[in-house]
Amino acid sequence: MLNRHEFFEKHGIFLTIGILIAVSIGGIVEIAPLFYLESTIEKVDGVRPYSPLELAGRNIYVREGCYTCHSQQVRPLRDEVERYGHYSLAAESMYDHPFQWGSKRTGPDLARLGGKYSDEWHRQHMQDPRSLVPESVMPPYAFLSRRALDYRSIEGALKANRAVGVPYTDEMIEYAVRDLEAQVDPFSANYDALLARYPKAQIRNFDGDARQITEMDALIAYLQVLGVMVDFEEYQAEENYR
Repeated sequence: MLNRHEFFEKHGIFLTIGILIAVSIGGIVEIAPLFYLESTIEKVDGVRPYSPLELAGRNIYVREGCYTCHSQQVRPLRDEVERYGHYSLAAESMYDHPFQWGSKRTGPDLARLGGKYSDEWHRQHMQDPRSLVPESVMPPYAFLSRRALDYRSIEGALKANRAVGVPYTDEMIEYAVRDLEAQVDPFSANYDALLARYPKAQIRNFDGDARQITEMDALIAYLQVLGVMVDFEEYQAEENYR
């Protein structure tokens, strides 16, 4: 019985066929359920598409390569949960294209960053990281405060995301520019309409400069929404009830 593998070791073509059969069976077992399951992502209350300003900030985050040093996935391990908070849920990344789970942590995980620090802290950290974290190796991003946000193509960004499954409506796309401008202006006439389209969106001047909408505004808006869409106290209560 134990010597039968000798046949495959001496006949490469049969070994190749055997490998293909084994891989095919494993692939079918893994892939087939995806075709009849209603959803592979558990629905969680609170998760919504990014607002235009948050999406613009996310694009800047990707552009600057922040994902190379920061992950956005808290694994269900005790030390990670104690340090960063509740482990990440699949639903939290359902509208991320591409997702920002990351594979390296030169800096801390950012999955639960929203609300942890003030806007002023983020501004200072971007301008001079070592003024707040002396051991940081992060480069400064002070130029984001000086660079006006170019959001002329924000409608196209929403359309591109809708093409890959993000449920942006025609109304959201039509009012994308207006919603982006409203999110940095608490006195905007479009305040209520923005909140109706993007519940719990944070509305304020994020970079402290009301003269223009900057890339810093967009990036901080994105960072402040990370991990805050889901009410984990309510989620855990429902989980315990089930």
